[in-house]
Amino acid sequence: MSWIARAASPNSLRVFEAAARHLSFTAAARELRSTQSAVSQQVRSLEEQLGLPLFERIYRGVRLTEAGQALFVSVQEGFATIDRTIDRLQHKHRHPHVNILTDFSFAAYWLMPRLPHFRERHPNIDVRIVTNQGVLDWRAQEVDVAILFCDERTLASGVPRLFPELVLPVCSPGFLEQAGPIDSPQRLVELPLLTLTADQGQSWLDWPRYFEQLAGIDYQEASELTFNNYTLLIQAAIAGQGIGMGWRGLVDDLLDGGMLVGLHELMLRSTQGYGLIDARPDSPGEAKRALQEWVLECAAQAEV
Repeated sequence: MSWIARAASPNSLRVFEAAARHLSFTAAARELRSTQSAVSQQVRSLEEQLGLPLFERIYRGVRLTEAGQALFVSVQEGFATIDRTIDRLQHKHRHPHVNILTDFSFAAYWLMPRLPHFRERHPNIDVRIVTNQGVLDWRAQEVDVAILFCDERTLASGVPRLFPELVLPVCSPGFLEQAGPIDSPQRLVELPLLTLTADQGQSWLDWPRYFEQLAGIDYQEASELTFNNYTLLIQAAIAGQGIGMGWRGLVDDLLDGGMLVGLHELMLRSTQGYGLIDARPDSPGEAKRALQEWVLECAAQAEV
């Protein structure tokens, strides 16, 4: 930046912009609540600083020189950019927002049913949810908070655990009535099991590890009734198409509402679970803090 640009004050540029837009010093003075002589003096001072004539004085008015026209375009663009930035900053201040990264399952079965309570408590905070079903890397996305299924090592690093991985087979009441008592792993393995694929390296329990940890059974997954989306799997279970693996914390409302029945005697607990990750620890903010506190509060109330 040259010394000339530094010498051109924002006020003189604002006066120049008004005079150039109206092509009248008198009209510019009226808009700026100044006088024609003050506007003329500001313009003359700017011309002297730049060493260029910006206006040609003509009968009953002025017109821009070639240099004046070029400066006018640039000044208008600059002021427009400043105005847009101010509007954006003011809007952000009026409506702070928080971006949440999570998976489809958590968003659908835990977050969305509870989110109205957060909005009631914090009506001025805009919540933006980013979802995916695969392995989610919060470091690669523009998010403030990540609520993700975490392995034991991640949870041990200081990430608050919302609830542990506590799984149990779930099915529709009609399916259970037709199948009869399901009170052992050996009986369970005989029935159609709905499978959630983990082809992207997800660490949650699957049926083979479930049966191995629960009863030492070497279970080989069947090829039918396989889903890559947990919400679709749950819908299939509700429709009576088989038995799905239900994660406590996610399917609790469906169990309480009677849409699903849980086989509680076949429940299994692991050292994993959903964790609350501060994706931008160096960027504190009231909106993020409010959301984190609310999530932890809800998780504590529904602790399993």
